[in-house]
Amino acid sequence: MKVTDFDYELPEELIAQTPIKKRDESRLMILNRKNQTIEHKIFRDIIDYLKPGDVLVRNNTKVIPARIYGKKETGANVEFLLLNNIEKDIWETIVRPGNKLHVGTKVIFGDGILVAEILDIMPGGTRKVEFKYKGIFNEILDEIGLMPLPPYIHENLKEKDRYQTVYAKYEGSAAAPTAGLHFTEDLLEKIKQKGIEIANVTLHVGIGTFRPVKEETVEAHKMHSEHFYIKQEDVEKINKAKQEKRRVIAVGTTSCRVLESIADEKTGMVKQIEDDTQIFIYPGYKFKCIDGLITNFHLPQSTLLMLVSALASKDFIMKAYKEAVKEKYRFFSFGDAMFIE
Repeated sequence: MKVTDFDYELPEELIAQTPIKKRDESRLMILNRKNQTIEHKIFRDIIDYLKPGDVLVRNNTKVIPARIYGKKETGANVEFLLLNNIEKDIWETIVRPGNKLHVGTKVIFGDGILVAEILDIMPGGTRKVEFKYKGIFNEILDEIGLMPLPPYIHENLKEKDRYQTVYAKYEGSAAAPTAGLHFTEDLLEKIKQKGIEIANVTLHVGIGTFRPVKEETVEAHKMHSEHFYIKQEDVEKINKAKQEKRRVIAVGTTSCRVLESIADEKTGMVKQIEDDTQIFIYPGYKFKCIDGLITNFHLPQSTLLMLVSALASKDFIMKAYKEAVKEKYRFFSFGDAMFIE
């Protein structure tokens, strides 16, 4: 398959720059795979499409304010984007300007409350960086850091928590699992009252999620690695649903990737595990665990567009995206949502 097969025309004004005022008032497109139908709803209507007994699996990772600005000892301005905590106070980091930050260079942040030293240049040009500080690292990040918004968002984010799900719990992501941004505490409570179970996975989203596919063919692309874990209590909820032929609905492509990474080929059952995944889902893939997916609208030629095309078929997805453009849906991280039944 060619990567260009997953292209579509998107007017720039449809790329959402700011979150909608109320999370659950974003629009929701319903795709029914069996009947090949498309409906237009509001996100809070998702409750009408979820059935008692369904298990909704969400990613409870928490985005860290991973973009920090500092100065070299010469006074030159520097930007860091923290990607991956290698060990203790050592991080893999994107640095700008990269050509000026050599091994041994020190960078000072926030009037000296945080000091970084470049330890090594890693594959792809990222840097291995060691931080020195007094106090608690995450509290310092909260004080001086900014949310690492995707490169297609040019507006400033007024409230940090709007690039965070209401159920975010475990810090470690460089990007939000954006399908979850539409849920409110009130909507989640109504979902529980309807008899729908909620299970959690934790996958720390890497910045690789925004990196373009550079190969000409889909099959040649190598996926970035992301760290995840799932607890035994959540495994039990999912496996009981599989045994009883109840639906497992993934909230977002990150939850989907965790479940499909660990599911048994024959039964779709999952296991308690902590690991890294590089799973690449594209048309031709046979889903083992999930029965449905709540997701946002994804970038042209992206691995995430390939994933939803594997679930709903490329032709149906491309038809739906064309209709979304026509109906002026809002796209990408702060945009509207889709439920693939």
